[in-house]
Amino acid sequence: MARYIFVTGGVVSSLGKGLSSASLAYLLQSRGYKVRLRKLDPYLNVDPGTMSPFQHGEVFVTEDGAETDLDLGHYERFSGVTAKKTDNITTGKIYSDVLRKERKGQYLGKTVQVIPHITDRIKEFIKHDTHKEDFVICEIGGIVGDIESLPFVEAIRQFSNDIGKKNALFIHLTLVPYLKASDEIKTKPTQHSVKELRSIGIQPDIIICRSERPIPLEHRKKISLFCNVDIKNVIETVDVKTIYEAPISFFNQKLDIQVLNYFKLKSKKPANLNPWKKITKITLNTKRYVNIAIIGKYVELKDAYKSLDEALTHGGISNNLKVNLIRIDSEKLKVSEIKNKLKNVSGILIPGGFGKRGTEGKIEAIRYARIKKIPFLGICYGMQMAIIEFARNQLKIKKATSSEFDKGGVHIIGLMHEWEKSGRKVKGTDKDLGGTMRLGSYDAILKDKSKIRDIYKSRLIKERHRHRYEVDISYKEKFEKKGLIFSGLSPDHMLPEIVEFKNHPWFIGVQFHPEFKSRPLNPHPLFSSFIKAAKNHR
Repeated sequence: MARYIFVTGGVVSSLGKGLSSASLAYLLQSRGYKVRLRKLDPYLNVDPGTMSPFQHGEVFVTEDGAETDLDLGHYERFSGVTAKKTDNITTGKIYSDVLRKERKGQYLGKTVQVIPHITDRIKEFIKHDTHKEDFVICEIGGIVGDIESLPFVEAIRQFSNDIGKKNALFIHLTLVPYLKASDEIKTKPTQHSVKELRSIGIQPDIIICRSERPIPLEHRKKISLFCNVDIKNVIETVDVKTIYEAPISFFNQKLDIQVLNYFKLKSKKPANLNPWKKITKITLNTKRYVNIAIIGKYVELKDAYKSLDEALTHGGISNNLKVNLIRIDSEKLKVSEIKNKLKNVSGILIPGGFGKRGTEGKIEAIRYARIKKIPFLGICYGMQMAIIEFARNQLKIKKATSSEFDKGGVHIIGLMHEWEKSGRKVKGTDKDLGGTMRLGSYDAILKDKSKIRDIYKSRLIKERHRHRYEVDISYKEKFEKKGLIFSGLSPDHMLPEIVEFKNHPWFIGVQFHPEFKSRPLNPHPLFSSFIKAAKNHR
């Protein structure tokens, strides 16, 4: 039977529950145990797919096509365990499932209530689709005390009783603030947060104390005393310079050992932190660097491109250098400013996105990268902008555009249901925005003797998608005559997946999101190659 670890947060949000969960997962794996990670989100959206990145940050896409919370990206990158649809659920999905059953009469006329019907559905999710895992780590979104998270906290309290407390462990992550004015570290917020948790019926077994400074022993003893937690289980986590130090920090604090002790288990083998020490050394100590410009709409919020930022860092690690990210707001990028803003960059990247805002700035930046021979990577929407730029300036289709943001013009890019296999446009239909995209892993066939084939070293690849619009395949011959090669296609040869400009050192656009599959211990080859090209461009 699996042991269940529940991770809750207190005091403030964004303390790093996801990173803590992911680090613990790696440590338990390293000691020989099989681990699964899950996220329970308290918001009413069915999934984050229709939420603005400014609201929620990045939408992470799983292999099987679920739009999920960005913490699942942390889980995959640190543990290497591929997340599934069954690893993320929201209040919206829970209520939708329960109300669907109610409409079908499956509750036999009973009054449907939060307890037991909502909490029972949450407990079903926690236990569903597990396969011989030793540990299932469940992170509860939000903070203790939020109205939204109450049903989840009640559900895990019940779940602990259902499976026996010896099989369930509660970890509570809190903030221990430092007040500069009085030069004091304060434990009272942690005490109140734990008090709130205990009032709901949960006694934490381990408290992880997030602080910007080391917490003196006397303060940890105080937390131990007032929160009824053994001093060995009051774990300190001081702000790190890079997130790749997190597993090392938790290892030094013996978090994994305390978890195993709680369950009366022994380590099957010594934990191996050498890979993390190696990449941390590269990240923090290497003097060499490249400047990479990310030109997008959501650059003001760092979490909006979380997986992308990490994948670029991984590409730097594989080339033994730092990647300095220069974030440029495409909506504010004027044509007259492009030369000045991009003069010191060694690579240009246009990420995924939706809508018309900022398109002209992106298109002009792509033209600059193509003409000046600067390494360029276009991802999803970025590839489509590269197609439009090339069509306008090389094929002389001046009104080339996408039906996503211009109902007039020449639609070389359109909705999937707007095209027949012949390439002839048909009348589109109005659909809900949620659940209408090509999502998850799809195959692509790579062209022989192409740059992308050399990068992947494989003819068939599988990558994750998240988009509604496709490049019209009927233009393929025209593009290729001018040097823009369709070097990756769907198996039926109807959907362009990859384009590359052959008269350029490194110019590639991909319809998928390779960043979702990059790992710090196993960088994605596309980002490794892109950063290598940028390094050589300097």
